[in-house]
Amino acid sequence: MERHYVGSEIGRLRTVMLHRPGLSLKRLTPSNCQSLLFDDVLSVERAGEEHDTFAAILRQEGVEVRLLNDLLYETLQVPAAKAWLLASQVSDFRLGPAFAAEIRGWLGEQDERQLARLMTGGLTYGDIPTAFGKWVMGTHALEDFIMEPLPNHLFTRDTSCWIYQGVSINPMAKVARQRETHNVRAIYRWHPLFADGGFTKYFGDDDLNYDHATLEGGDVLVLGRGTVLIGLSERTTPQGVEFLARALFAHQQASQVIVLELPKHRACMHLDTVMTHIDLDAFSIYPEVIRKEIKCWTLTGDGHGGLHYRESPDFLHAIGQALGLDRIRLVATGGDSFEAEREQWNDANNVLALRPGVVVGYARNTWTNEQYDKAGITVLPIPGDELGRGRGGARCMSCPLERDAI
Repeated sequence: MERHYVGSEIGRLRTVMLHRPGLSLKRLTPSNCQSLLFDDVLSVERAGEEHDTFAAILRQEGVEVRLLNDLLYETLQVPAAKAWLLASQVSDFRLGPAFAAEIRGWLGEQDERQLARLMTGGLTYGDIPTAFGKWVMGTHALEDFIMEPLPNHLFTRDTSCWIYQGVSINPMAKVARQRETHNVRAIYRWHPLFADGGFTKYFGDDDLNYDHATLEGGDVLVLGRGTVLIGLSERTTPQGVEFLARALFAHQQASQVIVLELPKHRACMHLDTVMTHIDLDAFSIYPEVIRKEIKCWTLTGDGHGGLHYRESPDFLHAIGQALGLDRIRLVATGGDSFEAEREQWNDANNVLALRPGVVVGYARNTWTNEQYDKAGITVLPIPGDELGRGRGGARCMSCPLERDAI
């Protein structure tokens, strides 16, 4: 297996990137959580403990865990990376040239560990020396943000996704998440693990305004055998899919992209909240959304850099053909209609496969976990009473960096 290669959703997981929440969660309040895309404030200590349990289970199962803040800290030790990231996160247009220069200078003097913490946790006017930007300071309270916290970095799946021999560094749909991409982009450009290349950057590595071409990793499933499955959600657009598909075909990393249309509402924010691959022939689904009549298209290259689009009347048949299967097993969210809706909301379908038939999921989703058990799927349970309130499960909270093909 090649380094920096993700060949499927269910092959043995080798290396994963996680982000342990900390300062960013401390700065979530009832008055700002909605704008930061959280429904509520979390217990920071308990969320951290639950995340530690998640990471420990992965390590026990032989998965190498890389923490985003550690990768960022190591990246910031490269002078070019530090200069670029400070310019990206603290721009003249954001703060005004004079104040921005003061903040960049002050941040540049911080220890790289502290700087990484601030790059994910945010910076307030109360954090900086009082002598800075006198007239700017006079228009803000000490608790106002110079850089907003990035609590959604917890969901490392979304900001970048590795697909076969390359990575998409995703332009995020919501303003509250767009600065996350700068942090990840810096890591993939300058961190010693990635700086030597050996992989393709399909999309999102340029310093551009990607406008409506947004894409998030929770909508991208690497089915394997040259196929990628993508959901058109409230956050992944046809424009984003087109750019990624063209790049995959140009680099001969995929032979087809299957696209499913999803409802544009928060309960099924991404494809992986309603459908995940859990065994060679099995998928977890939320049947209220993943219905037989769901719209499906198959995209292939036209040989000239463009795309062929073909509507597929049966998405299961399209997936089965891609995987060489005559039949696909569907494991539905458990319980009656009320219980199933509650458990889908609590990410019962958003499980992370460690290898075929073995997944990590929240212990609280008892009805669906029972369904998995009946289907021969082993669930390694993790606590999620706090983490789950962030509206993301084990798959959302993990970005595979190395995974076997099937």
